[in-house]
Amino acid sequence: MSEPLAPGSVIGILGGGQLGRMLSVAASRLGYICHIYEPSAAAPAGHVAEKLYTAPYEDEAALRAFAGGVDVITYEFENVPTSALDLLESLKPIRPNRRALAISQDRITEKTFLNGLGLTTAPWAEVNSEADLRAAVEKIGLPAILKTTRLGYDGKGQARLNTPDDIAAAWVAMAGAPAVLEGFVAFEREVSIIGGRGADGSVAAYDPGENVHREGILRTTTVPAKLSPAQRSDAVLLAAKILNALEYIGVMGVELFVTRAGLVVNEIAPRVHNSGHWTQAGCTVDQFEQHIRAVAGLPLGDGGRYADVVMENLIGEDVEQVPAILKERAAQLHLYGKGAWRPGRKMGHVNRIVKG
Repeated sequence: MSEPLAPGSVIGILGGGQLGRMLSVAASRLGYICHIYEPSAAAPAGHVAEKLYTAPYEDEAALRAFAGGVDVITYEFENVPTSALDLLESLKPIRPNRRALAISQDRITEKTFLNGLGLTTAPWAEVNSEADLRAAVEKIGLPAILKTTRLGYDGKGQARLNTPDDIAAAWVAMAGAPAVLEGFVAFEREVSIIGGRGADGSVAAYDPGENVHREGILRTTTVPAKLSPAQRSDAVLLAAKILNALEYIGVMGVELFVTRAGLVVNEIAPRVHNSGHWTQAGCTVDQFEQHIRAVAGLPLGDGGRYADVVMENLIGEDVEQVPAILKERAAQLHLYGKGAWRPGRKMGHVNRIVKG
């Protein structure tokens, strides 16, 4: 695909969650149509797209039908099965590319890639048995976090080790899955930077946002983050280095720890990211439009920020605050169209402009 997609073209999105929903809305503003492929029958993105394919990723006929109706394919989450991607890639271009997906799907592959670029990560060791785990603890020390190498998000697939007595239970919690032990990073704050790279190789990054997590789930992102000008510049350059190394097309989230020794990369996400939702209220071109622009071959928008914003996730029963939020003058509400709330379920978010 060398020419930009013409208005009226169809963008296929793998995954029908809230990120796919907001991508579809952004695409519609630019004159594009979206088709969603989602195994679950309850797909928030399906509410705002022209067509929803509800089928498992193993359904070859459904995948072919989906690909046949779109001009380019993107995705809202990383863990699309390789077999489905192999088939889809033979039929239509996938943006961002398969290499970015493969790296992000495996924590060891990801850390190896980042270290190969000269970027700092937490100390880590591969763990495939309890004996490996004990050796890794000897090498890295405690406290540390044991994570499955694949899958796992929002605190799932993880076990914290504070003392050697935690080793056996932590390994049992992995249920035999390959894992990685990550050493503790003494950080001052957590930040993330959202960057986009266009089909022409141009890069645009948003201001880093400062994140607060509880129980492994992002609660708030505040922009601007408390960073020095040098740290802010380093974060942008770091993101650009990753995007260029991957010959990436689209938007990526890069989570960082700020330490006295410099920036430490926690993980990368080859997609629009929860910590970038603030751009909907703080920028002319938000992360969702930026991703669509890149995927469609359009020029990237300016990532400049015109307001200070605090983004708050509405998780579980937080959604009951909606009537009060609607009365706030500086609050921008986004609900995801999900059913009943349950603990830990992301139901929406609110962007509050604190200065502008």
